[in-house]
Amino acid sequence: MKIIVKHLLTLMLLGFVIPLHAQHDVCRKEITLPESSSSTLVAFFPEQPSGRAVVALWDDADTQNVQEIKAKDWASFFVQRGISFFVVKYSLPDAARSQLVADAEKAVKMVRDSAAVWHINPYDVGIMGWGMGGYAASVVSTQSAFAVRPDFTLLFNPVISPNAMNAAIQPSHGGNAAKAVGKETNGHFSADRYVRPHLTPEAALFLTNDDKAVNPLLNGMAYYAAMHRNGNACALFVYPKGGHDFGSSSASPYRLQLLGDLSSWLNLHQASATSQSVRVACIGNSITDGYGIYMADANGYPAVLQKLLGKRYAVRNFGVSSRTMLRRGDWPYVNELAWRDAQAFNPDIVVLKLGTNDSKPENWRFGADFEADLLAMVDTLQALPAHPAVYLATPIPAFKPTWNINDSVIVNAIVPVIRSVARKRHCKVIDLHTAFAPYDDLMQADGIHPTAEGAVKMAEFISAKLKSDQGD
Repeated sequence: MKIIVKHLLTLMLLGFVIPLHAQHDVCRKEITLPESSSSTLVAFFPEQPSGRAVVALWDDADTQNVQEIKAKDWASFFVQRGISFFVVKYSLPDAARSQLVADAEKAVKMVRDSAAVWHINPYDVGIMGWGMGGYAASVVSTQSAFAVRPDFTLLFNPVISPNAMNAAIQPSHGGNAAKAVGKETNGHFSADRYVRPHLTPEAALFLTNDDKAVNPLLNGMAYYAAMHRNGNACALFVYPKGGHDFGSSSASPYRLQLLGDLSSWLNLHQASATSQSVRVACIGNSITDGYGIYMADANGYPAVLQKLLGKRYAVRNFGVSSRTMLRRGDWPYVNELAWRDAQAFNPDIVVLKLGTNDSKPENWRFGADFEADLLAMVDTLQALPAHPAVYLATPIPAFKPTWNINDSVIVNAIVPVIRSVARKRHCKVIDLHTAFAPYDDLMQADGIHPTAEGAVKMAEFISAKLKSDQGD
């Protein structure tokens, strides 16, 4: 029996070591990207699609022949797992940063637009990149519009900050980075600076300690640090050896481990939604964002709400700390990327919870505008294609006057306006101020923000209301 098991394990290992394109025939199509003079999209489709898709961007040092070999190898890896695989073919040495990013955006858009025909879940489209291709992938993941931002990101020894490369060791990468990106000033082109809580998709990074082309500490690890700092889900794999191109070299001593790690990550990663999901947008300030809660993207009230509502729902956190409903407030929510993303998400349900920061005297001096500003936001939301049900949540109590937040203004001015707007626009009210009043022990020391346990309590109140109205 031991001999049989040993032979089976050997065969399984050989399945990884043999060139991937020799293991599996795949259906290949080449498509011209719209409005692109030189780039095409090479598509590889599985016989039994899982609904997941990955768009790949190669490194700048790869010749067309090397790109072709990589495409076949990686296509087989993904297609065997039911994942549709797409490769953007471009000539990087002559490409500018704008072209690299634009082509990546067009590829993601094409995949999503063709999702029904290609049997793809439009909410499960990832992007992967190597070196400078990783740079383009990281830019699309952090700075592109919601419609073309991927749902997850896979980065292999990526360039994250073009001026933090080991260009002196391998000038070809530094030279092509300069062509592709241009001269960087004050980190303007560093993708890690644009990571945002909740809005930047989950990522997995695969790095080698001996990468002589791209400094892993200043690039891949900087991206991981930014993701962790912002409370976003991110995995980091670092291998002792393998060089810059370890992921595509069959001679790499850690290739087998890399493929196993990537396969495990893909198996564990869950799509955020499907086309049939009831989409729920949680819009708000720091209380929605999860201020003071460790890894808020997983432990804030929207994340708990997702668990309580179940798989039929897809809950997204669009909270931004310090923001106001008032457009003349110090930090208006309507100026934020999160507001644009919330609209692009096209939710079926919106939980709108703003007003706490508006109660500050420096903001409430514009309090006469609060109703008009709230009406404008509700009108914008109700006009979305999904015509969402909008729930107006009253602010939870301010148990302390921290940061000049005034509970009296909340109770006597803001809550009445919220109720008035709810009547005028046929919205439903979730009275969190009353419901949360007995739970001052579930607040952080500032008396403004709930603890992780308080976030659970908030989610329970909101979930009960939504489930009741949805008939769940």
